[in-house]
Amino acid sequence: MQDCAMKVPVAVVRLPRGPDGTSRGFDPNSPRFQALGPTSLSSSTVSGNTADVGREQQSRVALRERYLRSLLAMAGRPVGFTMYEKVSVTALFGAADIDILNFQVSELETPLGVQREALLRCSDIIAYSFEL
Repeated sequence: MQDCAMKVPVAVVRLPRGPDGTSRGFDPNSPRFQALGPTSLSSSTVSGNTADVGREQQSRVALRERYLRSLLAMAGRPVGFTMYEKVSVTALFGAADIDILNFQVSELETPLGVQREALLRCSDIIAYSFEL
């Protein structure tokens, strides 16, 4: 009997472009930035609570490291991608560009056929999953 392990989808989270179009993050004067709450880095530094800033930075570091390690673990493995318009594709993961805006994949199996090599834009991906 074959082992039927359930795949857990992993959402792709990217920081939006900043107000000048080249930076990452938010305009400090925008309502969205101000709505982040008292645990956000900007409001914590204003209030002088450096312990909260340190904890938040450590959390961000841990999340970033886990995400980058997941990208390393995907290399050379079959990955299932859920795209917009209810399209599901599978491919062998190759690499991500430095800004993690695109994924390079091989043997991309689409509803229309197989593409030997392809680039998938991260903005078109809702979730991806792979088995360890």
